[in-house]
Amino acid sequence: MSTGTAQRLNVVYFGNDWAAENRTSSHHVARRLAERVNLLYVDCPGLRAPQANSRDAGRLWRKLRQTFRSAQHVQPGLWHCTVPRLPFRLPGMEAFNRRFGAWAVQRAMAKAGMRDAVLWFVVPHPSPMLDGVPHRAAVYYCTDDFAAHPGVDAAAIAACDLELTRRCDHVFVVPPALLPGKRALNPATSYAPHGVDVALFAMAQRAETQLPAPAAALKGPVIGYFGLIAAWTDIELIAHIARSRPDWQLLLVGQARCDVQLLKALPNVHMVGPQPYESLAAWAKAFDVAIIPYRNNQQVRNANPLKLREYLATGKPVVSVTAPELGQFGELIRIADEPDAFVQAIEMAMQTDSAELRLARMAAVSGMSWEHRTEETLAIVQRIWQQKQAQATHLVHS
Repeated sequence: MSTGTAQRLNVVYFGNDWAAENRTSSHHVARRLAERVNLLYVDCPGLRAPQANSRDAGRLWRKLRQTFRSAQHVQPGLWHCTVPRLPFRLPGMEAFNRRFGAWAVQRAMAKAGMRDAVLWFVVPHPSPMLDGVPHRAAVYYCTDDFAAHPGVDAAAIAACDLELTRRCDHVFVVPPALLPGKRALNPATSYAPHGVDVALFAMAQRAETQLPAPAAALKGPVIGYFGLIAAWTDIELIAHIARSRPDWQLLLVGQARCDVQLLKALPNVHMVGPQPYESLAAWAKAFDVAIIPYRNNQQVRNANPLKLREYLATGKPVVSVTAPELGQFGELIRIADEPDAFVQAIEMAMQTDSAELRLARMAAVSGMSWEHRTEETLAIVQRIWQQKQAQATHLVHS
């Protein structure tokens, strides 16, 4: 497939909040697709209903204002628009959301000069766009067990997920635990593991990479974590680590979306809040060990943690609770599910670390770049589009 051919493809991409603090696979794939195709990134509403707090109120107001703007040209090949759902549970509101959303997407497509588009769903709840927006093909890039997220309407999200799985021309599945079930519903299903920004995270091993001031000030072993601190994060496990080893410093980089008062009360837990994605390697340079302290619930069991590959790309030792895909990395990762065992695994990871192991961790993910993953996925989508185009041409001339 030549680059020139791929550039003719128009993709309407239904993803997470473009301005979200946490960079997800939705953003990584979209950025790289936009280098190869014409892409309209559609900001979709959150999976959960807004809460009665200033953050959610501000976010909803920002989305509503953006809705009435025309599509914005972000960079060559990339357009952006917002299509929020009104959260009010009133008669007829669902029908209004569907009609308004379809109109807003088609308006943005016209502004971006797009026709014969591929609909690319990274989240399930815009599934009504399958009937509302004219398209040549549709694919579902399933990155999570969305119905298992806390605070969502599980039945409604599961129904949207099921509709996309059954009706899309191809389903890409990131979490390996979800692959058999989706393949049973749609044979055109393939495994699409996460990628990683190899070059960015390798900077954690470079001498010229400067530590952020709060990290540089820490004395003693640094046990690090970056990413959202949310309902799936085992706050009690983190607190147990901090209490068990008061000489360790726990450095948590990311936005807190759950009650973290337990952690704030501990003197050796340092929460620095969300940081720019491009700075994560600098923060990780301070880590002696990187941890994945998740709860054992359905969402985690059916997940594929993006940070696993990012941690490995830094070369740092990794200790995690049991999670999908760990097995393929063998002894490069230490696994522990009980609090005391987790502490012991961290100790062993620090004691046995070496330059050889750091290189081995980085090498394990060196071929898993987002560029490589995007090319693999796009090749399949391009073939689907060409098949649909050929079928349309045949019908016209028959």
